[in-house]
Amino acid sequence: VEVFVITTKTPEMELTSEELHGVKIYRVEPLNAMDNQFLNWVGGLNMAMAQKAFQLSNDIHFDIIHAHDWLVGEAAQTLANYLKIPLITTIHATEHGRNGGVFTELQQFIHQKEDKLIQSSNQVIVCSEFMKEEVVETFSYPKERISIIPNGVDINSKTFGTVHQLHPLLQQEDRKIIFSLGRLVKEKGFDLIIEAAAKIERNDLCFVIAGIGPMFQEYEKLIKKHSLENTVYLIGFITDQQRNQLFEKCMMAIFPSRYEPFGIVALEAMKFSKPLIVSDTGGLRGINKHLETGLFMKPNNVESLVENIEMILNQPTLAEKMAENGKKLVDQFYSWQRVAEMTKRIYEDQHLLFSINEGLNELNYK
Repeated sequence: VEVFVITTKTPEMELTSEELHGVKIYRVEPLNAMDNQFLNWVGGLNMAMAQKAFQLSNDIHFDIIHAHDWLVGEAAQTLANYLKIPLITTIHATEHGRNGGVFTELQQFIHQKEDKLIQSSNQVIVCSEFMKEEVVETFSYPKERISIIPNGVDINSKTFGTVHQLHPLLQQEDRKIIFSLGRLVKEKGFDLIIEAAAKIERNDLCFVIAGIGPMFQEYEKLIKKHSLENTVYLIGFITDQQRNQLFEKCMMAIFPSRYEPFGIVALEAMKFSKPLIVSDTGGLRGINKHLETGLFMKPNNVESLVENIEMILNQPTLAEKMAENGKKLVDQFYSWQRVAEMTKRIYEDQHLLFSINEGLNELNYK
């Protein structure tokens, strides 16, 4: 499959075009890049993306348009209509799901954009059974036009590095590490980890939460409120190598999400053979098996989280067995190779189906 990616230009990426591992990447600047109004910026981005794609289509015959979420919806729909080719859309999450409904004017706008994109798509891809049900119920989209392709992980990457390359925390911390990471937003539930740390009275543990997001300062205040400055560490942004270091070093990983379409971080923990605690919600239900590959905590329940942490601490044989089973599961079902093969199959099916329909339409016209 020859892949062309059109994405947004950022200050960190100076190259406007490059080829990586056979994938041709084009970075465009929104036509109104300096506009501080988010929706105006998105509109300018879509115009720049469509303009670039039209330019490329003068020399390249495209067979499929693949859009990811509403942010690129307008460009994707315009291109598919103009080039008369199938539109495939991956929905990673929905505005309705993130907020437990649609309440504000901005949420309503995004919800309508999602609906328009989904209804215009020949096929929709989601990452879990949970997300399939959400798209069907929220947008009244037919089940038979939704495919489930899970997210994947690089099952071969283990880059712990030398002691000089370690994250500073790992150079000085001798206690057992309980690790979590993700965007610091309410739906990820990191406040539950802080509250659990306040209830577990042990001096041989520390909790490490990596990531950035709007809840960072709120979590700092919560840590200070419970006098946990030397027990719970918010370490902010980390590199992929530092993430791998922390997965290697930690004794368990926790992902207490309130809303989770999939949960790729859970796969990362399994890949590194770590005991896992996740919320019994969303896409995490399709990844984890309680007492086999990890533990389920009750969503939004601190006491349940504490019980699960203590189970792993007190039953090392069970913890080791779950970690081994988790690693086997990831290796078998969640490699990027398998994800690519499943995606390729959808491309081929949609291209063939679209070609047949176009041929029938031409015959009917004649």
